[in-house]
Amino acid sequence: MGGGVFDIVLNYINIVFFVFTVVLFALFTFMGYLSTRNSIHYRNKNSFGDLSKIMASPIAPSITIIAPAYNEEATIVENIRSLLSLQYVNYEVMVVNDGSKDDTLQKMIESYDLVQVDHDIDPNIKSKPIRGVYKSKRLSFSKLIVIDKENGGKSDALNTGIQLSDSKYVGCIDVDCLLMPDALLHVVKSFYERTQKKVIAVGGVIRVANSCKIAGGMLEEIRLPKSWLAKFQLLEYTRSFILGRMAWGRIDSLLIISGAFGFFDREIAVAVGGYDTDTVGEDMEIVFKMRRYMHDQKTPYTIEYIPNSLCWTEVPEDISILINQRDRWARGNLETLFKHKDMFFNSKYGRLGLLSYPYWFFYEWLSPILEFFGLLTVIFFCYLGILNWEFFIAITGTIYVFSIMFSLYAILWDVYSYNEYNKTKDILILMLCSLIEPIIFHPIVVWSAVRGNLKKLFGVDSGWGLQVRKGFAKAT
Repeated sequence: MGGGVFDIVLNYINIVFFVFTVVLFALFTFMGYLSTRNSIHYRNKNSFGDLSKIMASPIAPSITIIAPAYNEEATIVENIRSLLSLQYVNYEVMVVNDGSKDDTLQKMIESYDLVQVDHDIDPNIKSKPIRGVYKSKRLSFSKLIVIDKENGGKSDALNTGIQLSDSKYVGCIDVDCLLMPDALLHVVKSFYERTQKKVIAVGGVIRVANSCKIAGGMLEEIRLPKSWLAKFQLLEYTRSFILGRMAWGRIDSLLIISGAFGFFDREIAVAVGGYDTDTVGEDMEIVFKMRRYMHDQKTPYTIEYIPNSLCWTEVPEDISILINQRDRWARGNLETLFKHKDMFFNSKYGRLGLLSYPYWFFYEWLSPILEFFGLLTVIFFCYLGILNWEFFIAITGTIYVFSIMFSLYAILWDVYSYNEYNKTKDILILMLCSLIEPIIFHPIVVWSAVRGNLKKLFGVDSGWGLQVRKGFAKAT
């Protein structure tokens, strides 16, 4: 009797894993189709129109680029230089020095001839105390404004910038990101090309800048990263941004805009209270809040997604820093999903409640946990001598082959559509990465997600963790 019950339990476990795998295969195949359709649509749509007219227009909408900085002395001067070189007429760069303990502020003062100026600051601003506002004595740096404040974290720094800005739109970016000169032109075009729906936010593709040739804050040559860890992340980013988020953008169900490159309608961002300071997943949280707000207001809206390569960033090349980063992402996902749990299969929120939220719950949050404990189950069953080897080999091999095919499609579609990596050697190396990534890199990502969830479960507060950057100047 006991053996019969045990066999039934094993069969149910096999059925659960089989169904979960089939659903994921179907979902990712559909996402590949949607992303392809959206890429073609975007390319056809943007084959008309002259972006330079937006740049030269005297009524071009105002934009404030907000860049929080904490202990960025190695990169801050070069990164600001890049932000001041954008092709747009009506924008300002607001760097928020979030209580840096190194020479970040001093480097900015010396390099850009900054002096402290009088600035009317609302005493009711919800942020850590502001110590000073700085502007340059040089006319060539008139677009730069530096806010020096006590440390309060990235969300607090971004909220400070949003509240001090007078612009129609705010761009919240990582200070280590390199924006392409025409980035703001594409952003503004995305905000204004919709007529029937209000565009509340614009996101875009994040590219990997490691090993690229960068000088004077400008990207001179695109190169494949030398580090294998960075190569794996490049492949991962290609899948995520070119296929995944492009697909969600196609059905207007995007639930996250990367903190490295996100632009928002300032009025809506202020209406929802800005970024939450009690989460490490602030980029996902603010999108949830803005979407909920628009649904509750019953106002037609949308979020635009730009597939052009407008933002390049440095990814971790140290495994411990990578694990800390993915640990933080997992904790942020869990925090946001828990805060908005009433959206789960809630028809009031349309596709967001019935499709987007369940996807994030089952795939982004639950899938790594199932993988980890599935591996432990396999080891345990193997130890007991009851592992169904035929089923295990069949389903593992199928998943492996499908993941490779999905990665190869992402690589080839990226080459065909955007052609950033056009050297045959680079493409072959990325294809090689797709063969070994599921075995070497993916387990690291899974463990990082499990570790983040365990930390959250047991109340271990590790904040953002260590993030050390080489800087663009040194990386070249």
